[in-house]
Amino acid sequence: MIEIRFHGRGGQGAVTAAALLAKAAGNDDKFSQGFPAFGVERRGAPVRAFTRISDRKITIRSQVYIPDYIIVMDSSLLGLPEITHGLREDSIAVINGKRGEGSLKQKSYYYDATNAALSMLGKDIVNTAILGVFAKATGLVSLKSLLKAINDNFPEKLAEKNKQLVRRAYEETKK
Repeated sequence: MIEIRFHGRGGQGAVTAAALLAKAAGNDDKFSQGFPAFGVERRGAPVRAFTRISDRKITIRSQVYIPDYIIVMDSSLLGLPEITHGLREDSIAVINGKRGEGSLKQKSYYYDATNAALSMLGKDIVNTAILGVFAKATGLVSLKSLLKAINDNFPEKLAEKNKQLVRRAYEETKK
């Protein structure tokens, strides 16, 4: 089983990203879960969400404590201790930001999802861009399944813009 922990700020779409990733995995015929950490969420406050992906039925229902992957949707969060809590040496990070904005010991993929989202959506909602990076960097979900999940979960006009953003992030990510 693969466990992914999302770290973001309220309003960036971390909870939606976790759900979309789970749906994309389902589209790839895998078992999955996507869910938030419940607490006092408000715009700008740190938020966590989780996704599990497996070839077998998933029966565990707890938060993700020892993630295989983390997705950090705001590089300013990198200084918080909960970002690295439970990471193993072989865990992998996908980070919205430019290389050098904070650093982890783990292998990390950086992508400026903020500027990409602003240019394509006109808003700093980075969730779909960062999922494009995650799909390319990890190969855990296919681009096709991710695009289908977005298409199935957004109104048509918004889905089209987000699919373009995902494709852009996917294509610009170097493995």
